[in-house]
Amino acid sequence: IFASRQYQRESFEQAPMYVAVMTYLGFGIVTLFGYLRDFLRAVGLEKCHLAQERDEQKDFVPLYQDFENFYTRNLYMRVRDNWNRPVCSLPGPVFDLMERVSDDYNWTFRFTGRTIHNAINMGSYNYLGFAENNADFLKTVADITHQYGVGVCSTRQEIGNLSIHEELEELVASFLGVESTMTFGMGFATNSMNIPALVGKGCLILSDELNHTSLILGARLSGATIRVFKHNNMHSLEKMLREAVCSGQPRTHRPWKKILIMVEGIYSMEGSVVQLPEIVALKKKYKAYLYLDEAHSIGAVGASGRGVTELFDVNPADVDVMMGTFTKSFGAAGGYIAGKKELVDYLRSHSHSAVYASAMSPPVTEQIIRAMKCILGKDGGREGIRRIRQLAENTRYFRARLKEMGFIIYGNDDSPVVPILLYMPGKVAAFAREMLERKIGVVVVGFPATPISEARARFCLSAAHTRAMLDQVHTHTHTHTHRLHCSLRKAVTERTFFFFFLF
Repeated sequence: IFASRQYQRESFEQAPMYVAVMTYLGFGIVTLFGYLRDFLRAVGLEKCHLAQERDEQKDFVPLYQDFENFYTRNLYMRVRDNWNRPVCSLPGPVFDLMERVSDDYNWTFRFTGRTIHNAINMGSYNYLGFAENNADFLKTVADITHQYGVGVCSTRQEIGNLSIHEELEELVASFLGVESTMTFGMGFATNSMNIPALVGKGCLILSDELNHTSLILGARLSGATIRVFKHNNMHSLEKMLREAVCSGQPRTHRPWKKILIMVEGIYSMEGSVVQLPEIVALKKKYKAYLYLDEAHSIGAVGASGRGVTELFDVNPADVDVMMGTFTKSFGAAGGYIAGKKELVDYLRSHSHSAVYASAMSPPVTEQIIRAMKCILGKDGGREGIRRIRQLAENTRYFRARLKEMGFIIYGNDDSPVVPILLYMPGKVAAFAREMLERKIGVVVVGFPATPISEARARFCLSAAHTRAMLDQVHTHTHTHTHRLHCSLRKAVTERTFFFFFLF
């Protein structure tokens, strides 16, 4: 009953028909003008600033894919100023940005020398606010830096295994309630380098269609057969499991060596939470294995921050491979693989990331230990629990206010990732620029990271955000999205009449 109540709070409202039509029309107009500009470049009336093939290389295989180059040249360049903005301060609840301008329509940028101070940071995955610069909190990190330095310069299998690495692994295992864990210096590599060590040729991977790139890359590198099921759709997953068990491998029909289900705890583009109890039930029914990526959910959900297993009261032993990162809720870097001792011992000798990668930096290791002890209350206080509760309160408040204002937002009510749908390409760019003018830093996402008709802004909540900050974001979001929507609808309508008249 509890699990069902969680899923009912998932929201994926569809856009009104006129919004969808205007969105596709907007992309169509921009694409049409892109072909027109390419024609002008071809005849020499406009200069092309982007890399292109030389004439003497025309008989070689093209280095650039035609459509990707066209999209970058004519669509992405129009809105390029909204990405890769240089930050010049601690990325806490507020941060400072270096102001830059372009004199050639975003092909190049130059710094003005001015700094945008104290912009509200709604883009960082600083869920529990541990990306901080408090001398009292960071004293142990400073001590470890003095003792060990900032780098190990060796793999853990050689001479890079420090006592604090083993302390961290024991602490993570205790926090997650599993037998053993292994930590890695890079979160992305935790997925991409460990999945090939777990499955290979003759194995089957069933992957959620919205899984992160690191999971997709790891699955492809493994050489296993990959099949994709619809997002959080148990009927689609069970159909594939049943077919895999009944039919076996293609052509030979031999049984699969392993069937691995790969899902995430919280999906970072949708704010959706995995239907973990149902997936565990299917895994047991069809004798499959489960790989759970908790990059965005560990520390961010659950009464004590232990992720989706705690949120749904699922036994961690029912998840065969638990993966997570320290780059978000813990304000550090790296990742972990957790599960049974046999699994972790196997990865210590077979994972490329374990054998070849440098060991985690000592200050980073201590930062994770500090944050985890704070969450567990082992530092003698209740600051960790306070932050977890504050994040949950901020999440519920922020989502509720946006819904009251009439916005279409995606995801679960417990998810601190809050996507607000903007749809139209012009609106996405204008929204990011207008918000920065009001000292609010937001992340906007569009095609190809999302479906072409579902461009969005993605807010990431933090325990460090105050109610006043959230109210300020609400106010400017409501004001500017309404104004932009009206102006863009008028502009698209005028352009449409112009093209009908033209043809």
